[in-house]
Amino acid sequence: MPMRKLGKPTDQRMAMLRQLTTDLLEKGKLETTVTRAKEVAPMAEKMITLAKKNDLASYRQAVSFLTKEDVAHKLFGEVAQKYGSRDGGYTRVVRTGPRRGDAAEMAIVELI
Repeated sequence: MPMRKLGKPTDQRMAMLRQLTTDLLEKGKLETTVTRAKEVAPMAEKMITLAKKNDLASYRQAVSFLTKEDVAHKLFGEVAQKYGSRDGGYTRVVRTGPRRGDAAEMAIVELI
């Protein structure tokens, strides 16, 4: 599946997705546009899968991707234990309707 470009150059797009992923893992819920939500969900799932491995290499990989180290610490401590017995499907994307102003289709991404 090709990555959506979201109208941004690669470096800006990756920075935005890193920040959205960090915010989602920190707060557990995130409201954004549907296309951004569909891009963020697999990245958050990959971070949770890394946390379930629970070794130094995967911790360093997560810290290098996420923008806050305390979120990585929380990810490896609390979130990995919460999803220990689950094999994928850690996120849910729920459409919420058009945004007032520009009518962009909005969605909520949440950790299950």
